[in-house]
Amino acid sequence: MATHRTAGASRTPVQQAALLVGAVFLLVGVLGFIPGITTDYDTLKFAEHHSDAKLLGVFQVSILHNLVHLLFGFAGIAMAGAASTARTFLIGGGVIYLVLWLYGLLIDRDSGANFVPVNTADNWLHLALGLAMVALGVLLGRAHRPARR
Repeated sequence: MATHRTAGASRTPVQQAALLVGAVFLLVGVLGFIPGITTDYDTLKFAEHHSDAKLLGVFQVSILHNLVHLLFGFAGIAMAGAASTARTFLIGGGVIYLVLWLYGLLIDRDSGANFVPVNTADNWLHLALGLAMVALGVLLGRAHRPARR
């Protein structure tokens, strides 16, 4: 089975998952820049723990954090074009989010090391997101890999 889409062909499940995850990241990245949806918007900083802005009043964000979401969104949408790259996006992105979860657990949140910035809600989200992305990439990617002879 070919891993690239052809004109008129439908996307594989792993491509659909990467497209959906990418679109959600893109949406979250945009919402992080909208006052009201992001509370305490006036405290939004570029990259430091003093950014008290919170997406939906829960998830601590900064300009850098929002830009990372936008980049992940664009990457997911771009990589959804082929099953192999969609799988790479989901598994690789999931691993990155698991590393970000560990980072959030290990750093002192009141120090300069918390430059992303992250809070407890972010940490739980990063764990769930990382596990879900890896699972989607592995399970959906496996179903549509060419058979080996």
